[in-house]
Amino acid sequence: MKLTGGHTPWEALYAGTIPQYPRLEADICCDVVVIGSGISGALAAYVLTMQGADVAVLEKKRVGCGSTSANSGLLQFMNDDSLNELIGRFGERKGTGFYRMCANAVNRLAGIAEELPSDVDFRRRSSLYYATIDEDAGMIRNEYDTLIRHGFEVEYWDRDHIKSKFPFSRAAALYTKNDAEVNPYKLALALLSSAAAKGLKVFEHSCAKQVKYSEKGVSVQTVHGSVRADTLIWALGYETQEWKPDKSASLECTYAIMTEPVADLSFWHERALVWESNRPYLYMRTTPDNRIIAGGLDEPVPKNGRPKDRLAGYSQRLINEIRDHFPGLVNLRAEYSWSGLFGFTRDGIPLIGRHPRFPHSYFIEGYGGSGTVYSMIAADLLAQAVSGSEPEELSWFSLTRSFNMQPGFRA
Repeated sequence: MKLTGGHTPWEALYAGTIPQYPRLEADICCDVVVIGSGISGALAAYVLTMQGADVAVLEKKRVGCGSTSANSGLLQFMNDDSLNELIGRFGERKGTGFYRMCANAVNRLAGIAEELPSDVDFRRRSSLYYATIDEDAGMIRNEYDTLIRHGFEVEYWDRDHIKSKFPFSRAAALYTKNDAEVNPYKLALALLSSAAAKGLKVFEHSCAKQVKYSEKGVSVQTVHGSVRADTLIWALGYETQEWKPDKSASLECTYAIMTEPVADLSFWHERALVWESNRPYLYMRTTPDNRIIAGGLDEPVPKNGRPKDRLAGYSQRLINEIRDHFPGLVNLRAEYSWSGLFGFTRDGIPLIGRHPRFPHSYFIEGYGGSGTVYSMIAADLLAQAVSGSEPEELSWFSLTRSFNMQPGFRA
């Protein structure tokens, strides 16, 4: 499965020495083995190692070079699906509980970023979520009322208020506080490096070829060695669909660009993350070195399996979108442009937990636009489960839950 196409920026812009890890060439034992070293696997391995577990990570290529290399690094508590939609789908307790888990996960990521010995470009940001068309203004206002009622920090902005802060305006917007941005590649590398200093064993070029299950645990076979563990965490991201296809999950193709550095971004209010009510939605953010990231234009995976064939045209569309919002950027050029697989579930929340066909195993499938946030939620939930105290909230994300959707929901 090809996860990305084009030229992703994070590894190319990485200024330090990229850590290298050995190939597994022995038979070892541990408490937990994690397959996959992207954001999901790195966060799970980090949290488990810090709570005292003996953990090993198996990566078939190099750490952080799968979907994490295409991650645009927006960290937001609001989701692709609004709080009103989730309350309608799951009820008030679960819908609001999930949004609070997302808000707490952003705060957890902030705390972890402070603990790490290297700068991962974690920056607190606000988010502007605007009505794409005037007809969406009522939905924006209704969402504001619901968020305020449940204690979320958010402001409602009308057309004049938006225009006073940005070079563009829309009929209505929500301005949310305490979101963030991060360099996902730096984050994954730093998590693994920091945990390795505490005993985590990381193996690159160590593809899992076979998994054997017994009453006591699992054995993961690679070409040159094996890992016996009490628990296996599958953190393969979208490649999970090759091992365990989920009827509740769908994969699409998404596109993104990163521009050359911009001399002056003072017109960009608080460097807020910007996104819209349209689906699929456009999003934009800045970087600490004054670049702009924009993405969206999600579509079904091209039949020829080559989304990179569309990159030039879609990159220009994203450049045009940035200029439409910020007209002063007349000489803007994309230095990096890429495509990536993007997954979502039918009910709008990720898949985390056990599966009856895979004993002693947990899956992290953080499908949706807040994948890093979902991975943080998964890491904390699974850390509790592995320690013998499986939290009730883990059942919310069950891989075998019912997906009886109401008419009008995306499927």
